[in-house]
This record gives sequence, C-alpha cells and structure tokens, in this order.
Amino acid sequence: MTTSVDPRLAASRLVARSRPLELAPGTRPDLVGAAGAAGALWRTAGGGFATHGTALRLALPDGLADPAGVLAAGEALGAIPVGPGEAHGAVAVAALPFDRSAPAELIVPAALVGYDGNQAWVTTIAGEDDSGEVERLASGLVSGATAAKDPELGEWAPDSFELRSSLSHREWVETVAEAVAAVRAGDLDKVVLARRVEVVANRPLPTGQILERLAALYPACMVFRVGNFLGASPELLVGRHGPTVTTHPLAGTVARSGDATADRALVEGLLASSKDRSEHAFVVEDLRRRLAPWCSRLDVPDRPSILELRNVSHLGTRLTGQLHPGRRRPSALELVGALHPTPAVAGSPTDTACAYLAAAEGFDRGPYAGPVGWMDASGDGEWAIGIRSAIVEGCRAELFAGVGVVAGSDPVVELAETQLKLQALLAAVVRPWPGRRAAATGRPTTRPWRAGLPGSYRRVIRRGARGANRATGTAGRGRSNRPRRCRSRCSPPACR
Repeated sequence: MTTSVDPRLAASRLVARSRPLELAPGTRPDLVGAAGAAGALWRTAGGGFATHGTALRLALPDGLADPAGVLAAGEALGAIPVGPGEAHGAVAVAALPFDRSAPAELIVPAALVGYDGNQAWVTTIAGEDDSGEVERLASGLVSGATAAKDPELGEWAPDSFELRSSLSHREWVETVAEAVAAVRAGDLDKVVLARRVEVVANRPLPTGQILERLAALYPACMVFRVGNFLGASPELLVGRHGPTVTTHPLAGTVARSGDATADRALVEGLLASSKDRSEHAFVVEDLRRRLAPWCSRLDVPDRPSILELRNVSHLGTRLTGQLHPGRRRPSALELVGALHPTPAVAGSPTDTACAYLAAAEGFDRGPYAGPVGWMDASGDGEWAIGIRSAIVEGCRAELFAGVGVVAGSDPVVELAETQLKLQALLAAVVRPWPGRRAAATGRPTTRPWRAGLPGSYRRVIRRGARGANRATGTAGRGRSNRPRRCRSRCSPPACR
C-alpha cells in the first residue's frame, strides 16, 4: 500500500472517496481519540483531522530548498483522482525539518476523519487492491472518533521523571551573551537561539493523553502530531484558502500572572518595549517583503496586537493577502518554501542567522521550529511553525524553546523566557496520568489539575522571571503519582 516510486503515476492509481460521518446532535468527533497512539493529528479551534495509514509518500530529497521538488509534490497530490460527486479529496501531512535543505517527505494518509465546524466526514485513499485494508483503518478511525472514553486500563502510567538540560543555565546564558555581542558587532540584526531539555520517565509516555492535555490547556493553538513530533503551536506560518493567504507571526513575549490588573500592566509594558517591538518588526517586515510578490493586495496592520495564552502573552501581527488573479496560484507548500524560516525562528539576515545557529546551538533542531501542517489536492492548506513542541519516543521526550536575541537582550531574562515557554509542554508531559491505578481504585489522580496548572506552576508564573528560573533547573525526580505541595530546593515540574 505504501509507495515512494514515481509519485504522479502512483497517485493516478489511487482514488479518494469520502462519506459523511454521522454524529449525535451537538457533538464533534474526538480527533485525539481517532488518531490513537500513532496516527497523525491536526486540531484547531475550528476543526481538524486525524489519520491512519499511508497511501503515498511524496519525497522532497532537497527539502524546501528545491522549488521544483516542492512543485512536483503538489502536482502529485493533485493527481489523485476524486470519486464522482465527492466533496473532499486527498490531503498530505508533514513535519518538515527546520533546515530547509534537509531531506523531507509528505505523507498522504490512507484514511482520515475530518471536521470543519459544520460537518464531519471520512475519507479513504486507496487503489483497488488496498480497499479492504483501508476500510479497516477507516473503521478504526471512526470508532476512536465516536466512542465514549473509558478509564485507561493498560500499562501503569509514568510516575517518576528526570529532567536534563543540554546546557546548564550558566552555559546557556553565556551562549546568549555571545549572541548579543555578535548582534552589537553588526554581524546580525537578530538571532533566535533554541534551548533543549530532555525528560526521561520511568515508563512510556502516553502521547494521546499529552495531546488531550495540550488541547485542553491551549484551545486557541494548533495541536498536532506527525510521527513522533507533537505540540501546540500558537504561530501560523501560512494558510492558503482559495485566493486568500494569511500569516500570523509572533515575536515578543511576557509572562501572565493570573491577575487581570497585573496582566494589563505586563501587556502595556510589552507594547511599550522598544526591544520587543524592534524584534517583532524584523519578523513582520520580512514576511511582508516575501509575500508581496505573490499578492495583488497585502494588508499589514501598523501595530501588533496581543495573543494571550495560558501562561504567556505574545506580540502578534496578522497579515492577510489576496493572490494575484489571473496567475497560477502557488500552493500552500510553495508559500511555505517562500517564507520558511522566518526571523521569528531563525533571525535576520536569514542565511547568516542559520549559519550562526548551526555553530552555536550544539544540536540538530530536526522538526523543531520547522513547518508542520497539511495541504490538500487543490493547494489549500495550513502550516504552523513547530514551536511549543516535543519529540516523544518511548520513555523519553525532547522539549524545545527559543528566544529572539537582539542588541538590547538581557541573557538572564532570555533564560527566564525559555522557562515560561517550556512550561507549555511540561504541563502536559510531566504530570500524574489517569492510568491503571485510578481505574482500579476509583480514585482519580488528576483532580487538582482540572482547574489548570499545578500550584507550583502558578506560583512560578506569579513570581515571573525570578521563580521561572527554578522551573526547569537541575534534574529532579517525582516520587509519587499524586501531586503534592512543592518543597524548597525541588524542581517544580518534576516533583509530583
């Protein structure tokens, strides 16, 4: 069923067929449940989809650096026939590497359950010889999307965690200080340094529950999983729907305190910060310059707005354009190739910043901060920037957070910002899971979490940058599957 040879020919031998998914009035499909342990997931406030299986692989041997390869992948996807009268065709999903020249591939799933806020449907993509197997995959998707959730009765959930940072706090602050010096010397205008933290659990991490937690904590974000890469991104790299193109870059961050009056003051300070406004302006101007040749009209607000998430607020600017009428419309993937990487995740000038990062960070980002999303056969699609993300394999998870460094950056403050951003994933990865123990005893282990983040996180956020430095410090171990009051000298995300 899976093939990567002669994609256009292979695509022409497949057929995309769709049918409505009947749901009870007022309900929507459980996309996380449908995706299960290994399927791809894309979920937004307005809808999304879950997939199983692979009908076709569309290779990008030279990544986004080869425009001809990007165009060929879109043409192969568009070559998949659609059954008579069908409203939904083939879709391809991918988590592309941050390195735009690295090899990549898009996956055309064999079965998909989708929802757009008004209707739900099931799509299968198969050749004549594979229809039976694909229908089995589709049945599994439908069952997961519509079944009532039962307590997990499988393996015991993790109840002990160790955190390891690739660089100590001192080493990372020194790395930021060197970047500030490079900017002040005129080598760069801006560079975005990433920090990596590894979580090691005593048992395999349940990715389905991590995704459920992310969707609950960050309903305004794009929650995704492609392979072992998952996250909840607040940043839209580009979306194309017909002639309309949208991008929503974020740059400039401040903590949220949980107090409305204090948060207003924090936001006003962010809007008044010359450092953050300058950092944000780099990103907006770069995207305006790159999108302008494709658009007959491009609307760019003259000042940023505020995007409020659970624990941070960001400066954001939504750019909206109309593609030139009468010209061939670039696909969403072609637009990704034109925009990635933005100064929000690399820096400026882009090539200089990427070369600096390759030497300074000390690790391969992989899909972190790369484009993650989907495209359909018509070229429409949505692609997020793969931030607030993790690579999860078995008992291990690699978490990432980045900060934009400009001439006015304070390395210690930048370290605190990484702590705030890492909390987005730590709140979902390192926590007491409702596993076999809860089901067997009838005593749920997650009650204190239903109101939001644990008390230790809330206290860290209230303390702001000073307390955040302790949130992902030296490695700590959890000794219990139940949350308890944080003690001094502990590591808050791990002392559960």
